[in-house]
Amino acid sequence: MVKSGEGKDKALLKWRGIDLMFICLGVAMASVGLKGFILPNDFLDGGAMGISLLLELLTDVELSVLVILVNLPFVIIGANQISRDFAVKSVLAIVALALVVHFLSLPHITNDKLLISIFGGFFLGAGIGLTIRGGAVIDGTEVLAIAVSRRTSLSVGDFIALFNAALFLLAASLIGIETAMYSMLTYLSASKTIDFVIHGVEEYLGVMVVSDKSDEIKHQIISKLGRGVTVLKTDKGFGKRGELGEEGRMLFFVVTRLEVTKLLFEIEQVDPDAFVVQHALKDTKGGMIKKRPLH
Repeated sequence: MVKSGEGKDKALLKWRGIDLMFICLGVAMASVGLKGFILPNDFLDGGAMGISLLLELLTDVELSVLVILVNLPFVIIGANQISRDFAVKSVLAIVALALVVHFLSLPHITNDKLLISIFGGFFLGAGIGLTIRGGAVIDGTEVLAIAVSRRTSLSVGDFIALFNAALFLLAASLIGIETAMYSMLTYLSASKTIDFVIHGVEEYLGVMVVSDKSDEIKHQIISKLGRGVTVLKTDKGFGKRGELGEEGRMLFFVVTRLEVTKLLFEIEQVDPDAFVVQHALKDTKGGMIKKRPLH
């Protein structure tokens, strides 16, 4: 029992170390985006960071203070909606970002507004994404979106889109349309970078195949693609031959987007009439996700 407990403690310590590494890298990247690109040129971003930047432009309060004040309500919501561990890590990340932004000094990099928008968004988005990988946030808008989605018919994506649309409209009326438009580019660059950092270059797809030749298709997927396949027993419903009641078999497996063309080709070779459904997956863990060596 002692050895088992020690193993758990070591595993927990390892995960804590990895989380800390991601958070530190995230804070560093976000700080470069803010101090090197966004702040010197009075640009904005979306979300809670966008609110902080807008208030910094309209008031005499420093951004380091505003980042903490604006994100504090979101962290409190996160403590109730997600976990206290999440809230503690988020507080530490936000305070670290505020301190680095306050004391960090970077040389002027460029006057090109397009480069400022793209690279400012890239560094800020990379920072936010890495922090999320570490189990924390330095921009708490998604926490609020999760809370709202649980109480309304709005999805998380719908709420974030509406929130940022309102923010950029407000920015256009207060600081000018051109700055607001460049700030939208910053937000788009940041959001795409966040997706890339969190989900990686290998976007996974879940694929379901219904076919009378499921055994042959399963063999092709295993032998040609090196993927694991889950076979599900089904009761057939309504198809090309009308209503059917006998049992059938459905295949389920996971591939990367880059493998879809080869997958469809292999299925086509076995059964051109196979019913194939694809849907995007946010993430995967366990199982035969990575391609196994083919012999």
